Amino acid sequence: MTTSTQIQNSLVVLASRPQGEPTVDNFSLRSEPLAALTDGQVRVKHHFLSLDPYMRGRMNESKSYAAAQAIDEVMIGGTVGEVVESKHAAYAVGDTVVGMGGWQEYSVVDGNQRGVLRKVQTGAFSSSHYLGAVGMPGVTAWYGLVKICDPKPGETLVVSAASGAVGSAFGALAKARGCRVVGIAGGADKCAYVVNELGFDACLDYKALGDVKALSKALKDAAPNGIDGYFENVGGWILDAVLTRMNAFGRIAVCGFIAGYNGAPTPMANPALILINRLTVRGFIVSEHMEVWPDALTELAGLVASGKLKPRESIADGIASAPEAFLGLLKGKNFGKQLVKLG
Repeated sequence: MTTSTQIQNSLVVLASRPQGEPTVDNFSLRSEPLAALTDGQVRVKHHFLSLDPYMRGRMNESKSYAAAQAIDEVMIGGTVGEVVESKHAAYAVGDTVVGMGGWQEYSVVDGNQRGVLRKVQTGAFSSSHYLGAVGMPGVTAWYGLVKICDPKPGETLVVSAASGAVGSAFGALAKARGCRVVGIAGGADKCAYVVNELGFDACLDYKALGDVKALSKALKDAAPNGIDGYFENVGGWILDAVLTRMNAFGRIAVCGFIAGYNGAPTPMANPALILINRLTVRGFIVSEHMEVWPDALTELAGLVASGKLKPRESIADGIASAPEAFLGLLKGKNFGKQLVKLG
């Protein structure tokens, strides 16, 4: 059992709001003693921290779908770890739990608050996958596919950031439904992984293609019957190229616009294509759809356990590495799900 007199908690806070592209100077590493638990509380030692693109939006003070990250507060983030001290009957020392513990080595959670901790099983796969394929990113892919793209066997689906945690899960879920799946990723190595290990039918390297015209032509070759559903993680000129190949009555699930996260505008070159092709374009936030999580997680866990979904992970070591790893994620330096190993 861990007590407050034994260990310091290392944590990362948001020190300042970025002006344009964030830097390591926007973060601060701190250490503070663990406080004693009160009745109903649970102390969790984190094994892995999830780094995700949505965190960039939280660093801004502008209006968004969620509250801004507070200055001098622990950065928000998903975690998986082990209960090391408990004053709540529902949680025992040794339980593996998933929560939003943030960028720190330990968190204290009110066990009476619904939904803040979820006990999970270990053994079938690494607990780290509960932050990726069998966690929020996987459920994000599931919702966008099932509830928005609404795939039919034989249809063609496309996903940007295909080698990442969301994109890889989207591909496995779509293949399980009998679809042709085309990925878009940055780099030949990522595209090779998408096709050879994830089982996509094709993957297009946007870095090598370089512009809308070249990507549009490549999409025509990879999706000769057009595109019926598109899962958007990136925005910008990638979206422009995909719109030129969408079929009539196609569906687009908008999950992220990473191309604009640092404040750059992301205008659409030809928005009239939405009307011409009678497209359905719908943005969504997966935390607003908790009703689908049980079904989604069950399917995702089965895909990982059976080897039909082979998630790739980029793992940084130690809480001090989190800022650099996060900045790398925003530039596409990660390969698969970006995590920080905390012990």
